Amino acid sequence: MEKFCSIPPRVIPPSELIINTDGSVFHLHLRPEQIADTIILVGDPARVDMIAKYFDTIECRAANREFNSVTGEYKGKRMTALSTGIGIGNIDISMTELDALANIDFATRTVKEQLRQLTILRLGTSGALQSDIEVGDVVFARTSLGFDGLLSYYAGRNEVCDLALEQAFVNHTEWDSLMPRPYFVDADQELWELFKDSTTEGITIASPGFYAPQGRWVRLKPADEQMNAKIESFSFNSRRITNYEMEGSAIAGLAALMGHRAATMCTIIAQRIAQNANTDYKPFVERMIVMALDKLATL
Repeated sequence: MEKFCSIPPRVIPPSELIINTDGSVFHLHLRPEQIADTIILVGDPARVDMIAKYFDTIECRAANREFNSVTGEYKGKRMTALSTGIGIGNIDISMTELDALANIDFATRTVKEQLRQLTILRLGTSGALQSDIEVGDVVFARTSLGFDGLLSYYAGRNEVCDLALEQAFVNHTEWDSLMPRPYFVDADQELWELFKDSTTEGITIASPGFYAPQGRWVRLKPADEQMNAKIESFSFNSRRITNYEMEGSAIAGLAALMGHRAATMCTIIAQRIAQNANTDYKPFVERMIVMALDKLATL
């Protein structure tokens, strides 16, 4: 009689996935039952309340450091709003812990047999890199461009990236080999179809910093003073790079690797070509939030 050996599931050690004594995941302080299938990510912790005030009901709240969250219902749709703070490192934490909440059995520390797909939408603010994109416009990152290098730490990076677009960009900008190699990841197609009639299509850069990594010169000079000019002039199959922000590439890349659907939309609050900015941008963000909630409620 032929014998078959079953391989036991990998048990994730406590040092690799830290679970708090109350059963919540380490940074987000959320328990598995507290997250919805539809999740809105924002950078600013105060923006969570901007979203939650539109919810018809509030189910639960959690807070730890910059990670604030509210789960509730909007027009019958259960949603979670979560703040991540600024930067790619916090997205690595947020995306990994959200996936763990959805797809790890915390009791056995093993991956569940039935995986849960989350819908993750980042609502951010951004600076425009093309002269025809105005303050107040909403840009949908149909493709996210990462300057951060995060995705290269994960197996499968090349399988979810547009390598032809990547190489064309590297060649055009004469990319410095001392910097992390840029990567391009597409947003979820269904989310693009949902929002394309209300947004401007873009290729959005996620930068690992706000100043020199986005070409700003305050006191320290950027290594390549012409980088933004090179970015503005880049075109690939009639597509152009539209704006800067600081989180979208990791959201798109990690979601693609994990099997979630994700996208980033940003309200433009600065015009980098005209060199102006609007610090009173709350009404523009409010408009984007309402539009996003209404459309997500239809999924």
